[in-house]
Amino acid sequence: MAKEIWDALAIKRALTRITYEIIEQNKGTDDLVLVGIKTRGVHLANRIHDRIQKLEGVDVPVGELDITLYRDDRHDALLKQDPVVNSDNVGVDINNKRVVLIDDVIYTGRTIRAAMDALMHVGRPSLIKVAVLVDRGHRELPIRADFVGKNIPTSADEQVAVNVVEKDGKDSVELKALPK
Repeated sequence: MAKEIWDALAIKRALTRITYEIIEQNKGTDDLVLVGIKTRGVHLANRIHDRIQKLEGVDVPVGELDITLYRDDRHDALLKQDPVVNSDNVGVDINNKRVVLIDDVIYTGRTIRAAMDALMHVGRPSLIKVAVLVDRGHRELPIRADFVGKNIPTSADEQVAVNVVEKDGKDSVELKALPK
């Protein structure tokens, strides 16, 4: 059974706050690039882009990143299948840019590590920051988010599910118990 933690309005407010923080820490939008981690991170990146455009009147580049081939915890499953070649092309120039990696949830830190590896394969940003809607703790790597919508303490037998209207038909953040 899922317990709703945030509704659509709470998500909108969090993304607006994150947008202001990104602009403030970057001291504007010069050399700023947003990169969403597929799948839900891309939708969140596009929403932050739209808010920046409304606030600053600037069309900040937005890229997409598929980190499947860079995951360190999925190699056994990938080796048992025919290799799937996913594009490591972000779609925008990240060289000497201030990149904000955007994802829905940060948990162990492995997704963000894989995303940084993928970014470095594509180019050389001058700076990488991380924005997430939810930080649920339980890091396995020394990685943190620079911009966080909400910290939700969880146990290992729980899952945080971020739903976005573009993929799931609604905006919400839910806490679910994993089957035992």
